[in-house]
Amino acid sequence: MYKPKFRICPEGAIYLIWLGFLTILLALWGFKFGSFLLFILFSLVLNFFRDPYRVVPQEEGVAVSPADGKVVKIWKDKCPFTGEEKQVISVFMNIFNVHVNRSPVSGELKDLKYIPGKFFNASLDKASKDNERNLLHIEDEEGNLWTVVQIAGLVARRIVCFWKIGEKARRGERFGLIKFGSRLDVYLPSSYEPSVEIGDKVLAGASILAKKRNE
Repeated sequence: MYKPKFRICPEGAIYLIWLGFLTILLALWGFKFGSFLLFILFSLVLNFFRDPYRVVPQEEGVAVSPADGKVVKIWKDKCPFTGEEKQVISVFMNIFNVHVNRSPVSGELKDLKYIPGKFFNASLDKASKDNERNLLHIEDEEGNLWTVVQIAGLVARRIVCFWKIGEKARRGERFGLIKFGSRLDVYLPSSYEPSVEIGDKVLAGASILAKKRNE
């Protein structure tokens, strides 16, 4: 599992090094306008790969958002692992959001499945079925099964997952990222219900996405 040492995700290091080098090089050669444009691009990439500290809720019976962004859909669909119909919450990340993904609950990764596909706009309904995606099946500490789907978007071309089958993670712990715009779908177990509404803005690891039903 990824253990951060800096507030910038290491996946972005190669982009930042090259952009920084080219920015300085053009400035030294006297190409001020080109250097300025590259500096703007460097700033955008730096913003994209930032990995801020988050305060994870410690109360029992809650799940946190796995991504920064906006809740674009709350619906019912069949779980891609079990076939059981579950409530699904979709969080869309634009290019200005933090793109580090975090585990919604404390638990163990039971299964992991990568599915190649297309690159439609991740906010569209068909993205859940047609786009390139990574499926994670998580068993929490109470035995509930969760499914988190990383979905590549129109610009995103690479899904990254640090989590391996059999490994355990704490609620809010980083498990991956999707580069340059994407979406995450969270399939809730039947004992949980959404605590967000469509249009809400959420923060990975900090915003409560779902709560356990009162029985």
